[in-house]
Amino acid sequence: MTATGARPLARPVVREVAEDVFAYTHDRGGWCVSNAGVVAGRDGALVIDTLATEGRTRALAEFVDGRAGGPGRTILNTHHHGDHNFGNHQFGGAAIVVAHDRIRPEMIETGLALTKLWPQVEWGDVRVTLPTITFSDRVTVWVGERRVELIHVGPAAHTTNDVVAWLPEEKVLFAGDVVMSGAAPFCLFGSVRGTLDAMRKLTALGARTVVAGHGPVAGPEILTQTVRYLHWIENLAAEGKSLGLAPLELASQVELGEFEELIDAERVVGNLHVAYAELDSSEIGVPLDVLAIFDEMVTYNGGQVPQCWA
Repeated sequence: MTATGARPLARPVVREVAEDVFAYTHDRGGWCVSNAGVVAGRDGALVIDTLATEGRTRALAEFVDGRAGGPGRTILNTHHHGDHNFGNHQFGGAAIVVAHDRIRPEMIETGLALTKLWPQVEWGDVRVTLPTITFSDRVTVWVGERRVELIHVGPAAHTTNDVVAWLPEEKVLFAGDVVMSGAAPFCLFGSVRGTLDAMRKLTALGARTVVAGHGPVAGPEILTQTVRYLHWIENLAAEGKSLGLAPLELASQVELGEFEELIDAERVVGNLHVAYAELDSSEIGVPLDVLAIFDEMVTYNGGQVPQCWA
């Protein structure tokens, strides 16, 4: 059960987006129902993110074992949130975990906080398993003869440690949570302005296929939608601040318009807090009081904790 009723099963939906390149998604996105990617080769596989629960990651690992030609496993964690790395350990102690330089302190500080936020979820054996290789800007991983570029899109977007995986020959982008498909973007741990800058960088890559951190596989139009949403947030924040309205007060009054069908609408409150902060400072990625703002998101949501579908 969730805070608001029965929890439907989010089923794995696997799509081969290029030869031996798989988007491991689910039939809906939303809180903690994250995606993964698999690039399979003769000697092993690159796994882009692990999942939120023991059961989901076990199923992912079984899928990888059925596609990879050998035992090697390299895992990319696109950022520090646990629904993208709680299952790292299920790929065994020999797996190499790669991520951005800033991820380790964030993972250590955050710990298993998601499990406390949604204690009703059957998390199973989830752990904080830190990356053993980190980098500051970009690094290339080879899966056989296939080139995969890991690119930091900082200094702050969804978080301060976002990394995307780009397959230049196949024009496939695994974007992590910098992009949400069918769900509202979320910048509370990062920056609205920084995410817009990240969108410019990602658009310039020329992807034909975009695998978001949550939700179904999309094309480059998902980048355009993200830009529209964030410009809407910036314009809304400027208007609301000029009227002396607090972010929650403003969010409670505004019509969502073209973004009404995006799930997790309560994220508008967190995004407005970030946009307000960026109106006052040229610095991006300034830490905010996440717990207090999450409480405001609950208020926006009619007093209900947002549903977690993990």
